[in-house]
Amino acid sequence: MIEATELSKRYGDKVAVDSLTFTVHPGIVTGFLGPNGAGKSTTMRMIAGLDAPTSGRVLLDGRPYAEHPAPLHSMGALLEAKAVHTGRSAYNHLLAMAATTGISRRRVHEVIELVGLTEVARKRAGGFSLGMGQRLGIASALLGDPQTLILDEPVNGLDPEGVLWIRNLLRGLAAEGRTVFVSSHLMSEMALTAQHLIVIGRGKLIADVSVADFTASASLNSVLVRSPQASRLRDVLVDDGVSIASTERGVLEVTGLTPAQIGDRALAAGIAVHELTSRQASLEEAFMELTKDAVEYHASSELVSAAKGS
Repeated sequence: MIEATELSKRYGDKVAVDSLTFTVHPGIVTGFLGPNGAGKSTTMRMIAGLDAPTSGRVLLDGRPYAEHPAPLHSMGALLEAKAVHTGRSAYNHLLAMAATTGISRRRVHEVIELVGLTEVARKRAGGFSLGMGQRLGIASALLGDPQTLILDEPVNGLDPEGVLWIRNLLRGLAAEGRTVFVSSHLMSEMALTAQHLIVIGRGKLIADVSVADFTASASLNSVLVRSPQASRLRDVLVDDGVSIASTERGVLEVTGLTPAQIGDRALAAGIAVHELTSRQASLEEAFMELTKDAVEYHASSELVSAAKGS
């Protein structure tokens, strides 16, 4: 379990993390989301003891990570996949790590096989592709068979097979009762991997909820209504806080009313309804809506419009 309490980090006048309080529980995959510059990497570095908090604290199973007698057995971390000696082979990199805490050579061979690097284990890590380097970083995180795992952008550079592999691996580790904390910008993948989300923006906590509750909270959720009397139905449904759009004849997309409310109003007005389908916002849509005021770097609207038109 990871427990952050009033965790803050300042770099001069810059507040990178601002009074974050959250708990990452074992047994589920917890996603860590936020726009660029939100403070995710800084938070993960403080969990791993690589950066000292300006104030507050973060505990791993009840104590700071630095106080654990066998750190690699307590927590494995992938924060920077390129943090390897480029002249060493993958095998020797892992062997050097293993030697620091008495991990066996057998375990080194196990993680090499687990991440799919057996055929290149004796090759220099400096010649690895982005995906191979990512697999080596994951092997390093898994080396001590840790109870807690924190990974920053673990699918970066992986091919589709690798993405599926890491997804199943993380969910499998969580099912064993481990604590799994994963940061990613790939919302579609996070929607398939995580069960719970911690979302931050500008260093502050925005949400600490299940994936289902996070997407359900988005105002983009709507109801698709198909009716041969769509124009009349529109007049019946118009109300304060209700938005109605139509992309094709006989079809309405309604925001602000539930399917039951729409059905009841149609029934009361004697209007036939042929389809009534709830449409829930995707994780990406919910994330974009709920973090829109916390984005530090915005693309030029003119450039975005030009890109859409090209």
